[in-house]
Amino acid sequence: MFLDSLLGMFSMDMGIDLGTCTTLVCVRGQGIVLNEPSVVAVRKGTNHVLQGGNAVGLVAKEMLGKTPGSISAIRPMKDGVIADFDITEAMLGYFIRKAHSRRSVFGLRPRVVIAVPSGITAVEKRAVLNSAERAGARRVYLVDEPMACAIGAGLPITDPTASMVVDIGGGTTEVAILSLADICVCESIRVAGDDMDESIAAYMKRVYNLMIGEQTSERVKLEIGSAAALEEERTMEVRGRDMISGLPRKTLISSEEVREALKEPIGAIIDCVTRTLEKAQPELAADLVDNGVVLAGGGSLLRKIDQVLANATGLEVKVAEDALTCVARGTAVYLENLELWKKTMESDEHDF
Repeated sequence: MFLDSLLGMFSMDMGIDLGTCTTLVCVRGQGIVLNEPSVVAVRKGTNHVLQGGNAVGLVAKEMLGKTPGSISAIRPMKDGVIADFDITEAMLGYFIRKAHSRRSVFGLRPRVVIAVPSGITAVEKRAVLNSAERAGARRVYLVDEPMACAIGAGLPITDPTASMVVDIGGGTTEVAILSLADICVCESIRVAGDDMDESIAAYMKRVYNLMIGEQTSERVKLEIGSAAALEEERTMEVRGRDMISGLPRKTLISSEEVREALKEPIGAIIDCVTRTLEKAQPELAADLVDNGVVLAGGGSLLRKIDQVLANATGLEVKVAEDALTCVARGTAVYLENLELWKKTMESDEHDF
């Protein structure tokens, strides 16, 4: 253990927010050094990553929905967990090498802290640990996303008072109430940003007989999506393939229609938040009347979602500063205090 601590002084330890949509990597003392989509392009039917192993992240995302029969653009993470072990290993290896390009003094492999959804199983945890080890990590520690998120948002989680976070990512929504440096109540559902995109695509099929891709769905959500009525409603031209004629077509949709499409996933997130509050101890619930709720993750940037949650809970709801990077910044704090925290974390020394 002492030797590991000594080696840690010379290696470039890093924290990873291994997300369904985006992976962020921070290096101790340098902050966030990498922010790229969790996408890998491979030769069809193989695990051979294109472009000499470099068709990962931004390069691969450009290929989504546009690949010929010989190439597959894959998102190896599904609902916050590993769906394709080998491709995830290749992706992690690429990100670790890229972030670790400035080698440490002795060329040591880094220790890695990875944030994972709180609701995943022991088998899913082991898959993350094994992937990171085989991708080049010397030692791997897992931390629950809500904990990392709360730390990254600057909440006083070590105090004897309740702090509540709602982390709406790409594959999962994590809701947690924390106090005294631990999670008191937690709910995790596999409904998040990806489900919003799918709901928009399903609405376009149902109402307009227009088939659109996932990148187009995401663009619609970002440009005109909202959880409640806007002061000035918006419209957007959407292009896709007509399901009847099979020909390319475009149509105009409004933000009201997108809001209708998003009702189901937003309703599921609201239900998750209210269930978590119902499980809270009375004293914790009392603290939240004053402390409110903090939103983080990419889904928290959906217009008016804080207002909808405030109306549903009666609490003050605010979006964290730089909500997209809260979890990654939380892992950075863990890295800075690794010796203090690692007894509370899952590591590769544990048996599952």
